[in-house]
Amino acid sequence: MRVLAAMSGGVDSAVAAARAVDAGHDVVGVHLALSRAGGTLRTGSRGCCTIEDALDARRVADLLGIPFYVWDFSERFRDDVIDDFISEYKAGRTPNPCLRCNEKIKFAALLERAIELGFDAVCTGHYATLVDGSGGLELHRASDSAKDQSYVLGVLNAEQLAHTYFPLGDTPSKALVRAEAAERGITVAQKPDSHDICFIPDGDTRGWLAEKVGTATGDIVDRNGQVVGSHEGAHAFTVGQRRGLRLGVPAADGKPRFVLEVRPVSNTVVVGPKEALAIAEIAGERFSWAGAAPEAPEFACEVQIRAHAEPVPARASVTEDGVRVVPEVPLDGVAPGQSAVIYVGTRVLGQFTIDTTVSAVPVDV
Repeated sequence: MRVLAAMSGGVDSAVAAARAVDAGHDVVGVHLALSRAGGTLRTGSRGCCTIEDALDARRVADLLGIPFYVWDFSERFRDDVIDDFISEYKAGRTPNPCLRCNEKIKFAALLERAIELGFDAVCTGHYATLVDGSGGLELHRASDSAKDQSYVLGVLNAEQLAHTYFPLGDTPSKALVRAEAAERGITVAQKPDSHDICFIPDGDTRGWLAEKVGTATGDIVDRNGQVVGSHEGAHAFTVGQRRGLRLGVPAADGKPRFVLEVRPVSNTVVVGPKEALAIAEIAGERFSWAGAAPEAPEFACEVQIRAHAEPVPARASVTEDGVRVVPEVPLDGVAPGQSAVIYVGTRVLGQFTIDTTVSAVPVDV
């Protein structure tokens, strides 16, 4: 099998590429240049796709004896991930850029080019597994629940899964991957994992958005519409946020208040008690299935709304207009724009972008 190994410069993609070589595949390594600033440097575990990452990936490819290339996908990344991130925040939504990068870049743009060049599959260091099911190829959770990345892969469709290769999915722990890298002489064996948003390496999302979107003074109100504070831009807030509100009027019960809703049209932020973050129902129009679609229009499942959240038992119903999920227990702090990934056991059934939510708590709480 001809395999294009996506090599980020980290230990996971390095070991994945090495295992693909060991399996006897014809492997070519590629590093994606996603930053418009080619000389960008890494800061500890923040950022990715930097010049150091490209050099680390090249050293691994040389060690493995495979061809290596750097492909410039920075324009596509800007259009499909960064601009989408900005527009979603401007609309009062909370996007997931890692999931969008998988959808638009790694398993769309990269995979399309790979197939055009005659490759059979794209290999990545993601922790997830592929299983031949009765209805075709299925996406499942990884063996290591602590490193499972099936949530951010929930956007993959059946055609993409057919050309995907996850060599690390059955590995019991990340520690074993690092140990294997050290045994192979891979220099990034102890390199820190990247975290946060890769195109905001200093971690200051609010400051970054202020530069891109600008500032505009608006009101912070409670659930009854009473003004309790002010802000310099609704885009800087997300549902569930507690810090940075700087409220001028304390709550009647003296308890902390949290962001419940962001209204970009009126530039208003709604706050309330923690209990009001409980959500009884979520729904969305934009959905996709990771393999075969569910046979019944309504079914039992589990829903996960964040990459490292616990899955919650639920009932899902599907119509031509979208997907609706009612969890057995309320979800905590759900924001429009988040992705809800639907599981049946360990299998990823599909996902949808949350458009609407229904509170589990009356307004007068």
